Formats: sequence, structure tokens, C-alpha cells
Amino acid sequence: MKRKGRRRAVFIALAGILTLLLTAVAVLLVVSGVFAKPHYLQPWEQGYAQRFTDPRVELAAHGLLAASGHNMQPWVIRLDEQNPMSFELFADSQRLTPGADPYARQLMISQGTFLEYVSIAGEQLGYGAEVELFPEGEYEEKNLADSLDMKPVARITLTKQAPVASRLYPYLFRPDTNRGAYREEPLTGEQLRQLQNLNESKDMTVSVTQDGPDLERIKEYTSKAAVVEAGVERVMQETETIFRSNEAQKNKYRYGFSVEGQGTAGIKRHLLQGLVTLFPSLNRGEAAAKQYITSAEASIGNSPAFAMIVTADNSRVSQVRSGMLYSRLTLEAHRLGLALQPLSQALEEYDEMKQVYSSIHHSYAASGGTIQMLARVGAPLKEAPLSMRRNVMELVPAE
Repeated sequence: MKRKGRRRAVFIALAGILTLLLTAVAVLLVVSGVFAKPHYLQPWEQGYAQRFTDPRVELAAHGLLAASGHNMQPWVIRLDEQNPMSFELFADSQRLTPGADPYARQLMISQGTFLEYVSIAGEQLGYGAEVELFPEGEYEEKNLADSLDMKPVARITLTKQAPVASRLYPYLFRPDTNRGAYREEPLTGEQLRQLQNLNESKDMTVSVTQDGPDLERIKEYTSKAAVVEAGVERVMQETETIFRSNEAQKNKYRYGFSVEGQGTAGIKRHLLQGLVTLFPSLNRGEAAAKQYITSAEASIGNSPAFAMIVTADNSRVSQVRSGMLYSRLTLEAHRLGLALQPLSQALEEYDEMKQVYSSIHHSYAASGGTIQMLARVGAPLKEAPLSMRRNVMELVPAE
């Protein structure tokens, strides 16, 4: 009788624990928003852009899928009222990230990534896209925020032409960044050739490093940069501010960071979102800094190669053009079965990063050029989740 009593007590205790666990899981799933429709993923649908009869908006809907610094999607489109085949691209001054990007260099690169996606989509859909950079002159740097609002980055003029199937177009709909694990093997000779031959400009270079001391040196620079950034409170605060912890926030804001950025998907994503929503301290302060360093070191250590874009100068035009080249690099990498993850920390220009910035430039841009983009490259073990994207009409302000 005593044995039966003990067994019954154990069974009741286990049933109670299981009930608590199931209840906790259910709470986390509900808090995460497991039943919410992910409207923030609609722009990734290939039919999304086709909803818009205005070809300028249709192409902008493709540009929206491009990579951008901090996933801020800092683009404003102004449609020409006189010419239905012309529009201007402005950098959104409301989406500056002065902590990590004090001189708005990454903001300008993000304009270029958008423009290249527009051009590739235009080619596929039967529109030539003539891009004129800074048609009203470059910015007044001492009054940059106002200047961003007043002067367009580019004027795009469309001409109707026969559609040309683009080998890169299908890859517009793939996630631009993969922070997950890559295969250990180096790139093939053909992959190297295709990536390094993308650039046709004499004042820009694309290089891919995957051997010996250079590979280890770049890993050292990027690891140091991650530690530095994690210790700069104002920079980490920017990241915390644009972190979306659950489905409701992602549907409301549709830009910034979320747990998918670390490759978390499926039920694990919802459990983690629920935890971070209920316990925000998990993603703040020292805990966030430690997690950031751990994640960065895992990515950097698992990098068979690095790609670098270097320009002869650091003008606004060069920054935009390097973004255009980076988009082409990303899409070509996808076509070759590869993935990229930008490692922009070592290239950031605030005071605390000065030593790392100077060191990496001394090693790889000693002739006075500027490293505009640095990314890890490799064959991914898993497909990356799609990230948030805004409604394209948010880019077109009502007059």
C-alpha cells in the first residue's frame, strides 16, 4: 500500500510539473503572438509588387527588399507629378543612427543597395532605369539632417523597353543576410572569379580573402570590433530601441531587429519572443552585450572567407555606388549557393572604434581608400529567415 501511495504521489507531482510547463509554454506562445498574421513579410511575396499599377511604386517595392544598415529601410520616394516615369530617392533623415553611424556613411550605402534592386527589377519587368546621382548637388555636411530632406540621392527615369530575363532577379526575394553557420570549405575558384569580377569600376575593388594570415587577421579585427561596440552604451541603446520582441511589435514597426536575426525560427522563435517580451532585461544592458559578443564570435569564427569593397575615396557618390555594388555582390553570392553577413562594426567611425578602424584600413586600404563594406562569405548550412519589411506606400509620403 505504501508503494502504491508513493507511486501515486510521484505521478501527481510529475503531472503537476508537466501542467506547469505546458502552461508556461502556452503563455509564452500567446505573448509572442503565435496566431498573428505576419504582415511584415508581405513585401517578400513575388506578387506583392504587382499590386501597384504605377511602375515607379512597383520597382520601389522591389528596392524595399534590399539590405540596409540596422534594417532601418531609410528610403523616401517622391513621385514626379509631371512625369509618370520619373521619381526621386531621398535618404530618410528620421532613420539616422548617429551612435553607430555618426557620419551617415552606412545610410548612404543603404541608398545604393536600394537603387541596384530597382535597376535589376526594372530590367526584368521591361523598364530601363537611368539613375542620376545627386542631381541637385551633394549635401551640406554641417547641416546634414536638413540637407537629406532637401536634396535627393538620385533621380530615376524609367523608359519602357523589352523585358530582359535577369539571372539575379529571382534572388531579390531571398534574405540578404545569413548570420547562421557556414560550411568550413573555402570558395571554389569559379565562385571567387565570379564575385571578384563583378566590379567594372577603376575606383572600386572587390576582394575575397580566404587563406592564411589575412583570414586570421580579419577575424581578429572583427572580433575586437564586436567587443568594442558591445561596450559603447549609446550604440547598444540604438540596437535595443529598434529591437522588436514579438509579432505585434513587428507588425507595427516592420523595421529594425528581431530574434530571427540570429537564425531562430519555428517554435523556438515564439518561445524566445515570449521570454524577451515578459523579461525585457534579457535583451538589455550587460546581458545584451554578452549575448552580442557571443553571437558575433560564433559567426566570425565560422567564416571560411571575407569579402571587402574598397573605394578610392569616401565621397557620398562613392558610398552610394559601393552600396549598389554590394547588392550585386549579395545577389551573385546567392546565385552561387553562398550567403553573406555584413560585419560593419570594424568600419564604424565613432571615437571608441578609432583604433580598430585605423588598423584594418592600414592593412587593407593603405593607399588612402575607404573600406565601405566587409562581410563574411560562405555556403550556409541553413536558409536564413526573412526579416521585416515596411509597406512600400510608407516610403511615398502623401503630398
